[in-house]
Amino acid sequence: MRALEGRVAMVTGCGSQGPGWGNGKAIAVTFARHGAAIYGIDLDREAAEETRAIVEAEGGRFAVGAGDVTSKPAVDALVADCVARFGRVDVLVNNVGHSLPGDPATMPEEIWDRQIDVNLKSAFLCCKAVLPLMEAQGQGAIVSIASTAAIRYTGKPQAGYAAAKAGLVQFSRVVAVDYARRGVRLNCVLPGLMDTPLVEKLAQDFASRETGTDRDTFYRRRHEQVPMGRMGEAWDVAEAALFLASDAARYITGTEILVDGGLCAAVRG
Repeated sequence: MRALEGRVAMVTGCGSQGPGWGNGKAIAVTFARHGAAIYGIDLDREAAEETRAIVEAEGGRFAVGAGDVTSKPAVDALVADCVARFGRVDVLVNNVGHSLPGDPATMPEEIWDRQIDVNLKSAFLCCKAVLPLMEAQGQGAIVSIASTAAIRYTGKPQAGYAAAKAGLVQFSRVVAVDYARRGVRLNCVLPGLMDTPLVEKLAQDFASRETGTDRDTFYRRRHEQVPMGRMGEAWDVAEAALFLASDAARYITGTEILVDGGLCAAVRG
């Protein structure tokens, strides 16, 4: 039997930011392949529709919800739409995230606020909307995609992103304890250096800024940082999320899985 047969999974950030496989897209497709009906949310409806087309071509069920998960009215409407279409919410994947560089002295206040909103407030709002539903059902699983930046400094000046992802990890731990006897589990996946469409954009930006540096140099440096000698893929994140969402992890709550090729084990912090 497939791991999520008969479940309804809400996945935020289900589209990719370019050709290829981002974390949310891979998670949505993986969950659908394991029997879940997917309610995929993205700001970019076209990107979400691309994911929907893949799922439906493979015989899965997928409904698109386009909206901003940093807005409470939008989140409430999206959750209501999911329930109207599928009748319940069994799994929530908080996947939206965005990183911009800067330290407190150089980062504009509005950039700080946006980092907190996208990476942390979005998860709070989605949990706020689905937790009562899951409690009423007597079961539910929430998986939040954080980052190794939540627990280590891995070479990038990203104070806002790191703080928000660290907040997401501790938020998940605290709520996991509160809801442990109500049948709802909360856990996090912490990806390290991943090869996704977003990284391709970063590589092109990096090459355009750095004299004498090209895209291949950017990729080579990232591969070399990882003890396993290569970046991970979105599928690696998706498989970890699938495990935490499934009954195979029924006795696991309030914790994190590192998906980083040994990066954090090798970085002092």
